[in-house]
Amino acid sequence: MRIVSICPSNTELCAYLNLTSQLVGVDDFSDWPESIQGLPRLGPDLSIDMEKVQELKPDLILASLSVPGMEKNIEALEKLELNYTVLNPNSLDDICKDLVTLGELTNKREEAIALTDRIQHMIHEYKQISSSIQNKPEIYWEWWPKPIFTPGKTNWLTEISDLAGAKNIFRDVELASVQTDWEDVVARKPDHICLAWVGVRKKKVNPIVVKKREGWEELGETPIHILEEWLYCRPSPRLLTGLVKLAAILHPDHYPAYDGKDPFLS
Repeated sequence: MRIVSICPSNTELCAYLNLTSQLVGVDDFSDWPESIQGLPRLGPDLSIDMEKVQELKPDLILASLSVPGMEKNIEALEKLELNYTVLNPNSLDDICKDLVTLGELTNKREEAIALTDRIQHMIHEYKQISSSIQNKPEIYWEWWPKPIFTPGKTNWLTEISDLAGAKNIFRDVELASVQTDWEDVVARKPDHICLAWVGVRKKKVNPIVVKKREGWEELGETPIHILEEWLYCRPSPRLLTGLVKLAAILHPDHYPAYDGKDPFLS
């Protein structure tokens, strides 16, 4: 089967089901695993070159609606009458369902179910640990600095926060992604600040940007954690590696240490 992925998280789902050898083209932002580096690039995920996609003669195109503006990709695929599937998870359960969907489309259903069982087992283990933690810190997640975007209630990072023994300070907002302002953030008084700017490499995320904002002094010594966007901003099983890291940072005496390894690639 010839597969095209036009979203990084979908490319990662393929990797977990050992489908990378069937990928024939990916979007410009797909950067993992290493084996996909030589594949044809089809443009940024918001501006996919559909003529290039068509030239690759794919049997299956994995599309997404995870970022506002991706709708035009779907419209173009419809217009060209190309075979596509939209994978657009907002939760860890959604990611498991999408793995099974992808498995069914590629004759990998058994492998997908086995993987989702392992994911659910890990989620259960972390849920048990989290339930034993009395004092859960409030986390402010920042996805983008200007204007400020942060995950809301219906986003996987609210789940990840809970499983790591913490709480997302915007868990009361019934949205997956919330546009807000710094005044609102300060008023919520976070105990930790986690910066994971979408599409920005960790080394380019500067905490000074936050510390220069008006009202920063009201937050006192609130720690700022610079985190890898690919462990927190992409809906794939890599989020669970991000969970291990976050939990170890917040509650090192309760959770397993973070060793940098992916728990599902062993």
